[in-house]
Amino acid sequence: MKNPIRHLVGITLLFWMLCPIEGHAQLGFCEGNSGDPIFTEDFGAGTTNGPPLPAGTTSYTYIDGEPIDGKYTISSYTAYYDWFNTTDHTPNDSNGKAFIVNASYTPGEFYQRTVTGLCENTSYEFSSWLINLHPSSGGCNGNGIPINVRFQIWDNTGTDLLASGDTGDIYDKSSPVWEQYALVFQTLPGQTSVILKMLNNGAGGCGNDLAIDDIVFKTCGDFVDITNDQNESNILVCEDYSPVTTHLTAHPDYSIYSTHVYQWQESTDGENWNDIVGETNQDYTPPTITSSIFYRVKMAEDLVNLNNSLCNTQSEVFDIIIVPKPDPPLSDYGTISLCPDQGEVILVTVPSNTTVNWYDVPSGGTPLLENNSTYSPKTAGTYYAEAISTMVECTSNTRTAITVDFYTPPMPIDEDLTFCEGSSIVLSAGINNMQYAWNTGATTSEIEVDTPGQYTVNITDANGCSAIKTINLVQLDSPVIDYISSDDYTLEIHMANSGNFAYSIDGISYQNETVFENTPGGQYTIYVSERNGCGTTPMEYIHLVIPKFFTPNGDFANDVFIPEGVETFSNYEVRIFNRYGMLIKHTKNTPFEWDGRFNNIALPSDDYWYSITIDGKTLKGHFSLKR
Repeated sequence: MKNPIRHLVGITLLFWMLCPIEGHAQLGFCEGNSGDPIFTEDFGAGTTNGPPLPAGTTSYTYIDGEPIDGKYTISSYTAYYDWFNTTDHTPNDSNGKAFIVNASYTPGEFYQRTVTGLCENTSYEFSSWLINLHPSSGGCNGNGIPINVRFQIWDNTGTDLLASGDTGDIYDKSSPVWEQYALVFQTLPGQTSVILKMLNNGAGGCGNDLAIDDIVFKTCGDFVDITNDQNESNILVCEDYSPVTTHLTAHPDYSIYSTHVYQWQESTDGENWNDIVGETNQDYTPPTITSSIFYRVKMAEDLVNLNNSLCNTQSEVFDIIIVPKPDPPLSDYGTISLCPDQGEVILVTVPSNTTVNWYDVPSGGTPLLENNSTYSPKTAGTYYAEAISTMVECTSNTRTAITVDFYTPPMPIDEDLTFCEGSSIVLSAGINNMQYAWNTGATTSEIEVDTPGQYTVNITDANGCSAIKTINLVQLDSPVIDYISSDDYTLEIHMANSGNFAYSIDGISYQNETVFENTPGGQYTIYVSERNGCGTTPMEYIHLVIPKFFTPNGDFANDVFIPEGVETFSNYEVRIFNRYGMLIKHTKNTPFEWDGRFNNIALPSDDYWYSITIDGKTLKGHFSLKR
């Protein structure tokens, strides 16, 4: 079978290359094919420590608890001292135990085990998993002593060293990492057992704390692959192309064996294998094949070892997979009505290793959608689902038809609405006898609101089809007058806000502009109205027309200074001053005019100041006298 060690992913493999010891192998994995494990030590499982290793297995002392230097325990618990708290290495092990070692202060052997039942003149791979239990963040100020283990394989007398290799220094890590190490060795003539030894190369102290698990011995042979005459390593076809005929050849790489003997095997499930009687050559021609089957060769260097599972190895597997044509997809409906534009899909089901292509014709044509068991149709019509194997192009003989109709969904009309400031408005979905979901959380057909913004309602009919109506609501503000100004005969209204307003100085005639020209002086009530009926704002205003200059030269044109508008009031007072503040003319509650004289003496051209008080409010300014 395929050697799993050659295909390990994500495992750090350290190959510390040593100078040869007495001409024996160094640390490394079998480069060829291996057989099934013939010896495994996983140290058991359970929540209690122990039992101790058999007498003579180790020179260290067993302890049922926290091991100090030179002691060991067998446990599923590793978090002694400040060590990592981790599980053992054995896959799918519940409370699996490991051999946990706190190295002695003196380097030397700490484990040996005799492995029996081997075959003579046969190559084997020994492997074991190790972990440094001391974290880099633990004690020792970041300078924990690394673990460093030497593996040795001796003959059964302990006098001939067959293989040896060191792991090299395995330093503290930030997280626990199990790492695998291996040795390849060959038994001697007449030799059926070996002694495995592990030695600690480092000293004890702060660090050098390790655990060992999953010690395994396997046969090691050539890497052997199988190809057919087309140089294929497997055959994968649809049953349309069966029966299959082929010719197979095994190809050893001669990395281990110098000679080869073969036994071809077959299996219908890839797990249970049977010898094919009489097929012991390097080549094999299977009979005509109509269903899936697997082939491999069992191989050894000597015929005497071929049928001994402790001595032989297996090649890579040649798969011949004949994929049956899938059944047409299954559907719960032949005709279905959907809601348009809502992403609804039609669905079929197929077994695993099968996918679906969609068409708009019962045969042939171009797929509308590939590799999907659902399809979202955009138009009414009949759609066809074809099953296709994901292993190889192998399609169902027929397609499953599904006819699609579309309901008529709700069709609301969006609106742009306004309402007056300080009031409320009723918004309507506009379609009765539906289900409603407003973005306010309401579920009625109408809602009353008093806040501007965008409102939406999801309208759903009895078929489950829905549509969204959007209402943009704008608030119309009531007019707010900021102030009113006069400039000669021109009156202007200044607003504190904007809107669709109309303006009036008599409450009867309105205009669009805020400026009123040729307006006689007097007291006015100014009106500003919102054109959609959202309120009218009045403001009282005294419009005084005060000349900017007058020319008292006797030509009867602009000879007199008269502030227009004050006479409309019953309580007023007018004063005129020169630039030095001297009172020139004064009147109270009587018509006012000034001809530019003081004590019947014509005053010179200059700027003069006025002060007009009306009902307790005073207006001041200046004008020019020109001669």
